Parts: sequence; structure tokens; C-alpha cells
Amino acid sequence: MPLAPARPQTFWSRHKRSLTPWLFLAPGLVMFLLYVLIPIVQSVWISFHDWDGLGEKVWIGIENYVELLDDDTFYVSLKNNVLWLLLYLLAIPGGLAVALFLNQTVFGIRLYKSLFFFPFVISQVVVGLMFTWFYAPDFGLFSALIEWLTGEQVAILADERFVTYGIIVAGLWPQTAYCMILYLTGLNNINPEQVEAARMDGAKGLKLLWHVILPQLAPASFIALVVTVIGSLRSFDLVSIMTAGGPYGSSQVLSYFMYEQALSEYGFRMGYGAAIAVVLFLIMMVFITVFIVRMLSQERNG
Repeated sequence: MPLAPARPQTFWSRHKRSLTPWLFLAPGLVMFLLYVLIPIVQSVWISFHDWDGLGEKVWIGIENYVELLDDDTFYVSLKNNVLWLLLYLLAIPGGLAVALFLNQTVFGIRLYKSLFFFPFVISQVVVGLMFTWFYAPDFGLFSALIEWLTGEQVAILADERFVTYGIIVAGLWPQTAYCMILYLTGLNNINPEQVEAARMDGAKGLKLLWHVILPQLAPASFIALVVTVIGSLRSFDLVSIMTAGGPYGSSQVLSYFMYEQALSEYGFRMGYGAAIAVVLFLIMMVFITVFIVRMLSQERNG
């Protein structure tokens, strides 16, 4: 019998293997395009306009950026963001230390893990309220401790010298818990054979941690570093709840400064707020790009 003619292959049958991953990625890519990339482009475009959010946009070029460079509040916010960035990085070694402590099989370790995990679960708003009461001069525990040690009370959130440090400490509490979770996950994936081999060779304590455990925790450290840097640069919730940028604007950060200029009851300067957002975005991109380039170079060299 004559053989039936072969059916022509369709476009899908020819490219099925290469198209299938993109079909699974398509929903996420569409969401990323609609809610990340397009808003970023729109923010950059708005930053070149004078706009109150309702009326007609007026093109003013780089005037918003020129005004920003002459704004003292911008430099205060930038300085506070740098301070947030430097001190917020303490959450990474803090989370590692807590994770190493909790990565043991002792009685009650699940209860300890729950207690250390608790700050990560609660809202930033709740954290802000708790630390506001904690610092309160009349009844706060911290104020009572300072009064017991020095004989006088200190209003942390009302003092321009200490207010930013007080808010950063409040932010470090849940951020350390988040880094702890990342490191606990990484510790569960450590190769026990390498640890045992290192111990047989006489490595222990800090030497074992530095040469054997930390290299295997590199992926967790990278994620913790990126998330901590981003969290420090967009520190809005705690500043809004605890001080609203006060006293006298001394605790301002770029994210709250942007909100105050664009969306608060004090003004609807959408173009000026967008310029602040663009500057904050560029700062974030510089740090994230440096981290990614460094990680890729380490992987190639490794």
C-alpha cells in the first residue's frame, strides 16, 4: 500500500520546546511590564513636567532636578538614607548570628525560633507604634532605663540628634528576623560532608565558619544584602508612623520626602515628587548593579 503523505508540521510543533517556557513566563512578564517597567518610564516622563495630578502637564525640562539640588531638605533626606544604608547592614550579621544560634537541636528550640520569627510577621505599622511607645518619655521602657542610668529622661523621637537612630533601630528588629530566615534556609542546605571533613582537618570555631560555612551561604548572603539595601533606601513606613519626618524635618528620607511633595496635604507637586523618585531609583540601581556584577564575576571565577 502506498504510504500516506506526511502531514506538514505546524509552527507550534516545530517550536514547541522553545516556546513552552515563554508561555509559562508570559503572565509574569506582562505583570512586570504593566506594573514595573511602564510606571518607571511614566515617572521619568512626569519628572520633566509641572503637574498637580489633575490638570494639564506643563513641560519644564530639568527644572525639577535643578530645584532639587538647591533644596536643603533633599540633602537632609539623602544623608539620612546613607545613614539608614550603613546601619541597616547590621541586620545581615545579626541575622546570621541568630540563625547560627537557632540551628541547633536543643530543648525548646522551636519556641525560640517562633519568638525570633515574630518580628517578621507583624506589620511595619505595628513595629512603629510599639517602638514609639518604647521610646515615650513618660511611660516608655527605654526612657525609664535611660532615666535610671543617667538620672534624666531623653525624648528619642523629639531630639534631632537621636531620632534617625531610634527609627533605624526599630527597622533593624524585623529586618534581622528576615535575614535570620534566609540564613536558616541556607544552613539547612549546607553539605554536612564538607563540615565533617573540615572538622577532621582541625577546623573549628571562626575558622570553620569563615572557610567552610560562609562560602556555602553566599546565595543567602546575596539575597539578604540586596533586600536589606532596598529596604534601607525605601524606608517609608516607620518614618511616617513614628515621626512624619520630624522634628523639623530632621528624620526625613527620600521616600517620605517624595510622598510629602507629591501626595500629602501639603502639596500636589507630582513632577517634583517624580524627580525625587527617579533619584531614589537611580541610587537603588547603582547598588543592585554593583552587587549583581560582583556576584556574576565571582561565579565565573569560581
